[in-house]
Amino acid sequence: MSGHFTGLDGIVLLIYFAGTMSIGFFFYRKSRSTEGFTAASRSLPGWACGLSIFATYLSSISFLALPGKAYAANWNPFVFSLSLPLATWIAVRFFLPYYRRTGEVSAYAHLEHRFGPWARGYVSLFYLLTQLARMGVVMYLIALSLSVLLGWNIIGIILLTGISVTIYAFVGGIVAVIWADALQAIVLMIGAAVCSILMLFYIPEGPGQIFTIAAEHRKFSLGGFDWSWTAPTFWVVLVYGVVINLQNFGIDQNYIQRYIASRCEKEARKSIWLGGLLYLPVSAVFFFIGTELFAFYSARPEYLAEVKQIAARQALLKDGLDESQPEYEQRMTERIETLKESEIGDSVFPHFIGRMLPRGITGLLIAAIFAAGMSTVSTSLNSSATLLVTDWYKRYFNRQSTERQSMAALYTATVVWGILGTMVALVMVNTTGNILDVWWNWAGILSGGMLGLFLLGLISRKANNAVAIISVLQGLFVIAWITLSVKTPSIPASLQWHVHEFLIPVLGVASILFTGLLLSCLYSRLSACRRSIT
Repeated sequence: MSGHFTGLDGIVLLIYFAGTMSIGFFFYRKSRSTEGFTAASRSLPGWACGLSIFATYLSSISFLALPGKAYAANWNPFVFSLSLPLATWIAVRFFLPYYRRTGEVSAYAHLEHRFGPWARGYVSLFYLLTQLARMGVVMYLIALSLSVLLGWNIIGIILLTGISVTIYAFVGGIVAVIWADALQAIVLMIGAAVCSILMLFYIPEGPGQIFTIAAEHRKFSLGGFDWSWTAPTFWVVLVYGVVINLQNFGIDQNYIQRYIASRCEKEARKSIWLGGLLYLPVSAVFFFIGTELFAFYSARPEYLAEVKQIAARQALLKDGLDESQPEYEQRMTERIETLKESEIGDSVFPHFIGRMLPRGITGLLIAAIFAAGMSTVSTSLNSSATLLVTDWYKRYFNRQSTERQSMAALYTATVVWGILGTMVALVMVNTTGNILDVWWNWAGILSGGMLGLFLLGLISRKANNAVAIISVLQGLFVIAWITLSVKTPSIPASLQWHVHEFLIPVLGVASILFTGLLLSCLYSRLSACRRSIT
């Protein structure tokens, strides 16, 4: 594949990479204070923050995993995107006014005011763990695509990406992250549109063949419309999408910092609507690219053989087997014959980019992949560093920290979290299965039902500290129990919860919220009875 990466492609990629890194150094002076580093001095236009939200949402998970999922299966995951308008409206209507009114940089300060320090620490901890997982998945996908495209060592690419993004986030702070995200969002959309249009002309019998092949294999299916607790039906994915997107737009530090960085509430509303609604059509483009890929490789099986070789080689490398070992050729042949669609889905788009697209366009698409990954990782680094300082360092270790000490803590947290995120990406090298499924599972489990605690605090004024603690413990127990049931088949059937993995965060949030509401009502009635007796 590396032979198809020309000098022109290298120039395009190098210009993009240099331009992105220069943005970080350009805004260095504006990020030398804690307010500048974490909130951009609350001075940015809504359109820039909105494009930044969109670019953060559209990580390399979307750029590579969505086409891979549509290739291997169908459009069922697109139902997740259909929940965005509802989540966006709720965020604009209820969450945004609160965050703008309080002015807190940490999205979780509200929980401390409502339930005490434990609540803030609980949600902040699970958020930080989720961001580590996300950074690892994103950097791994960047490395996977470049190893397919260029033949580079996947571990070396992960290390290079981790170092570059950490330096970029370290130097520029949230100001550089948001402006670079705005630029990267444009590159992402142009790259996706160009690729989708060009692919129409690679089908042997013309664009119509795409729809013929897709219809024959039910590639446009959104999933079954019956309700099933154990399958990713339309309704299961929709409910999952509502919960996760409410969590993203309502309590995710990545998004909250952009609400605060906007110069006024009106601009912040623009940022939410732009970032939320833009993802819906763009994600449809990526799913359509996956459908185009399926039609192309079905019509041109000779190219599919190349993809299978790449996927088989990646699988053997994960097993510790390389070309220098005598049994390699035999194992390679056996592995190619046993490959499933889900195992090659994440490799088809990188292969098409490197093998089929014209010179320069390949470089543009690689730059778009980098854009998707860098925007997500840099955002996660900045938001994680912000929380580590505001929720932990200033809260428990140095309450009277000076401006200089706070900046030193922000810089240290950025570097440490960059190293840890890179380590997670290295662990991901041995992961099997579709990366989109892996990420959705991790996000659901690590979210810890935190949205349930937020909703309990907003909905019920009667819920006190004791009620919240009991509800969270019960919710974590539910999440752990369901996770073990799904992941550990050896558990006795009588003790298992037979539900699909997407329902883990849904049931976790629901259990915390409804337990809290029930206990609040009971506590209120008991208190009323005591008052009447006395």
